[in-house]
Amino acid sequence: MQRLTLDAPVPDALRGAILALGNFDGFHLGHQAVVGRAVQRGAHERRPVIVATFDPHPMRHFRPNAPPFRLTSLDQRERLFGQAGADAMLVFAFEAALAGTSAEAFVAMLATRIGAAGAVTGDDFTFGAGRRGNVALLRQLGETHGLAAETVAPVLLDRDSVSSSRVRAALVGGDPGTATHLLTRPFAIAGTVLHGEKIGRTLGYPTANIALGSYLRPKYGIYAVRVRLDDGSEHTGVASLGIRPSFDPPRELLETYLFDFDGHLYGREIEVALVAYLRGEEKFDDLQVLKAQMNVDAAKARSLLS
Repeated sequence: MQRLTLDAPVPDALRGAILALGNFDGFHLGHQAVVGRAVQRGAHERRPVIVATFDPHPMRHFRPNAPPFRLTSLDQRERLFGQAGADAMLVFAFEAALAGTSAEAFVAMLATRIGAAGAVTGDDFTFGAGRRGNVALLRQLGETHGLAAETVAPVLLDRDSVSSSRVRAALVGGDPGTATHLLTRPFAIAGTVLHGEKIGRTLGYPTANIALGSYLRPKYGIYAVRVRLDDGSEHTGVASLGIRPSFDPPRELLETYLFDFDGHLYGREIEVALVAYLRGEEKFDDLQVLKAQMNVDAAKARSLLS
């Protein structure tokens, strides 16, 4: 799986590719349908497949002060695209230059600079300055450049279109199960394990702490989780996501206790998947009461994950 940008020429082996076009943040069922169709076309036409995504998200460019909303990092998307059968990920740097590119110039770039032979999008895909381009214009302009464009219809689940907005709403509402249904996997936050105050260790629950960064903030609370370490191993656990109201000063973290794990994690990359929401954040004035509640939370998480 190769990661491409416009800063370097597209390798000859990837020219003539079928291009899946979209943001694909979250890579939910609808996104999977678009990339799946591109992979299908690539296999049929014996062409490589490139999935194009945007970073930062266009919304971040136009609304720089918006609260964090990302569902996946670039590294996560690259892994997911590769698992779906793509040969490469192309990252469009969404900055002023790209935002001001006309629809006509954008399609010409796809055909000439990237060398794409075909493009697959969702039916709501827009492009070009002022979002003037739509799927009909993509087909029309594509014909003049020898680029065959097609669209994939929305995927319906529970009689409603699958979308990143639905995923975000489920997570903010404390419903990771619905998010998993839409994503086909649990929502996961990846990051580097930070040194903390080691309070959890004194309570018998040493935690691996990571910052939330640009990820969407799911509902604060306690979760049953599955954790993937940078060596590929997977572990179950229980995690607190929020501002730690029992301690001063408040500090937003994802603090994860791995069951039956004995090792050092500081400085390592981990990915924490939110499987089930157990309860909301609470403030405990007595550490022994907090420890008793942590015992209850851990037992419930073990039961749910077994």
